[in-house]
Amino acid sequence: MKQKKHDPNSRLIAENRRARFDYFIEDDLECGIMLLGSEVKSLRNGGANIADSYASVEDGELWLINGYIAPYAQAKTWGHEERRKRKLLVSKKELAKLWAATAKQGMTLVPLRLYFNEKGRVKLQIGIAKGKKLADKRETSAKRDWDRQKRRLLKEQG
Repeated sequence: MKQKKHDPNSRLIAENRRARFDYFIEDDLECGIMLLGSEVKSLRNGGANIADSYASVEDGELWLINGYIAPYAQAKTWGHEERRKRKLLVSKKELAKLWAATAKQGMTLVPLRLYFNEKGRVKLQIGIAKGKKLADKRETSAKRDWDRQKRRLLKEQG
């Protein structure tokens, strides 16, 4: 039996942990993202934040809005804008599904993870989500606390 080695190319760049607290994630989808060279170099250094960003379908295309990629110091003159709109790459079938979810069902497209895949390409995982009410957030928090207490008690008892 051959053991699978960890691929050095695949690694997490940024994660939106708050999304699972603020939204019910119904479904998720992996999509490519169009970037400039200085943006990819900056991502290799780990300078990104997707916590306050969202995805939107505009004019038949999918866009990441308000995603932050830190400036790359060596690309002085030909650098990139930090919070520009970035085009997301999905198939027409997936785009139609996303448009239907946002326009007809009132769902939100929330970025969950930004990462390098096994081939070293930058990918973005977006979730089709529905916003939580305050009571739902409290319930999620209480459940998480109870699970933590339960694990602690089981650990103490052996």
